Amino acid sequence: MEFQINFLAVIAAAVSSFLIGALWYSPVLFGNAWMQENGFKDEDLKNANMAKIFGSAFILSFIIALNLAAFLGAESDVMFGVFAGAAAGIGWVAASLGILYLFERKSLKLFFINAGYHAVTFTIMGAILGAWK
Repeated sequence: MEFQINFLAVIAAAVSSFLIGALWYSPVLFGNAWMQENGFKDEDLKNANMAKIFGSAFILSFIIALNLAAFLGAESDVMFGVFAGAAAGIGWVAASLGILYLFERKSLKLFFINAGYHAVTFTIMGAILGAWK
């Protein structure tokens, strides 16, 4: 059995995490609450090395998408992609974050913001990867 990964779909799925994140962590949705829960000020974010952060985040998003593509396999379709992405985002990522947040004493609000982002992102990534053969 030969399995080939569609790297254009993987790149599209990785890019989708940036598009979702741009909206999710913007003031339109949860950006202000996220900053408050983390104790960030505008100056904190302005002084960050954004090229390093975004470059590293894209590499990690690519790894996530590649791993999800391998997990889905060649026979997946959009519905299985959505299901598997949601299951991974909620059952693995959000649950793992939940364990960390309990021990780190982080707020439930921050958990729902960050875990929600990953649940949505993995679901959309799964849909892209499942649909794009």
